[in-house]
Amino acid sequence: MNRIHIIGSSGTGKTSLAQKAAQRLNISHVELDDLHWGENWQQAELEDFRRDVRQALSGATWVVDGNYSKVRDIVWERARMVVWLDYSLGLALWRLLRRSLRRMLTGELLWGRNRETFRALFLSRDSLILYLLQTHRTRRARYEALIQDPAYGSIQFIRLRTPDQTRQWLDSLNQSQNIQR
Repeated sequence: MNRIHIIGSSGTGKTSLAQKAAQRLNISHVELDDLHWGENWQQAELEDFRRDVRQALSGATWVVDGNYSKVRDIVWERARMVVWLDYSLGLALWRLLRRSLRRMLTGELLWGRNRETFRALFLSRDSLILYLLQTHRTRRARYEALIQDPAYGSIQFIRLRTPDQTRQWLDSLNQSQNIQR
């Protein structure tokens, strides 16, 4: 369980969970958004993104978060476990709104280069809210199919449907860490 990929819809808490898991396991955390987004929300060139992901995941242990299908082959080739935060649309939407509004109010820098804005969140065709509403159902169906695919039979899949299940899984990391010592 030393190479973990955390996936799920926008707003489910992938990065927060990945940070906590990495800290508890004392391993590195890789945030795919950090490798993907440049200044002014410019996407990295595909070849550069794939190269950077390969390099970031070249170590023996890590927790990575993000849903980028264009690098899934790289991540899942090395991952031992995939943790899917499969929360309801309502919960994901609430968390996305709360997180984005906090980021706007505090002026939080994302990946050292970008900020969320009211216009981008509510008035843009690239709105994260619109994206979540458009992709939640299809993402769920895609992940259900992927976890059944025999090509990924060597990966342990964990599907967490509630924040309570997620807390229990995170607590289990502490327990397994204590047992291994």
